[in-house]
Amino acid sequence: MTSTTDKKNINLTLKIWRQKGPDNNGLETYYADDISTDMSFLEMIDVINERLTLEGKDPVAFDHDCREGICGMCGAMINGRAHGPEKGTTLCQLHMRHFADGDTLVIEPWRSRAFKIIKDLVVDRSPLDKIIQAGGYISVNAGGAPDANAIPIPQETAETAMDAATCIGCGACVASCPNASAMLFVGAKISHLALLPQGKPEAMLRVMDMVNEMDRLCFGNCANHRECEAECPKEISITNIARLNREFIKSRLF
Repeated sequence: MTSTTDKKNINLTLKIWRQKGPDNNGLETYYADDISTDMSFLEMIDVINERLTLEGKDPVAFDHDCREGICGMCGAMINGRAHGPEKGTTLCQLHMRHFADGDTLVIEPWRSRAFKIIKDLVVDRSPLDKIIQAGGYISVNAGGAPDANAIPIPQETAETAMDAATCIGCGACVASCPNASAMLFVGAKISHLALLPQGKPEAMLRVMDMVNEMDRLCFGNCANHRECEAECPKEISITNIARLNREFIKSRLF
């Protein structure tokens, strides 16, 4: 919900998941007073951590890197929504002006059998990297870079491939799916390679390897709830899941 207040500073109640170990976890309450509405969500957490450090307490652990919405490192559930309430926005690009004075925010890590919690809001998202390692690449001969226009590609095809390639691998699709499925992530990776000529020679082997690895890592199955599409910060369409299914069927038939 977008704040309707004109105040430049707000006061919030934060219920943050703290997890130092398997038997030491739960929500802890913090009061974020005098928070500037110009701050990003992660800057707000930085302020809380600075206060905790000055008090001699353990700061909240969370993932972050570029803070520009392109690396996919940040991510948490804010009141049950991946990356918070704003559509098409990563957690680092979510600003505090979208919250109202007096709001209570429940902040939790991604929840998935495949994503193990390391500490607090930090989870192990290396399973997504393992799926990429299984087949998210193309094999090309060594040598100089080919001319960009050597292989003509229709504009619509190129744009569709690039739309899929915008996936940053943050894991919001997995965290928001009731089955903890990685189908949108895998579908996006399959799509941007399967649509381009460079990715076609290995297309059948790629989809088999990536789907098998996804299953091995205990991701769930897609049930077309579409939470993944709704919460994806890059607004990737579930049409990529349909393309993944078509590519998988082709690989089994030929």
